[in-house]
Amino acid sequence: MSKSQLNLTRIVLLDLWHHKWVMILALLVVLNAIAVVYTSYEGRKYTSQWDQLLQERDRLDIEWRNLLLEEQSRSEHSRITRIATKELNMNRPLPKDEVVVRVP
Repeated sequence: MSKSQLNLTRIVLLDLWHHKWVMILALLVVLNAIAVVYTSYEGRKYTSQWDQLLQERDRLDIEWRNLLLEEQSRSEHSRITRIATKELNMNRPLPKDEVVVRVP
């Protein structure tokens, strides 16, 4: 049995050697399939990262708009006047107390 198995192995290897171009093409097909799977994986990964970056951009844009609204409300003239008079006890100077400085 060992001799027939040795002969069978030899026959298979010789047959593969005679059809080496077919084997090379089969190997190239397998490598191509692996490359397709890998590039599909990379494409999906980059698409997922792109979506996350777009969501982050939208979140930052909303936060920026909220900060602009807050800045506008905090710099409103009536608010500043109210804080100056109530919290800081500041008053508008009387006309007699005003000093005008002129640059020659």
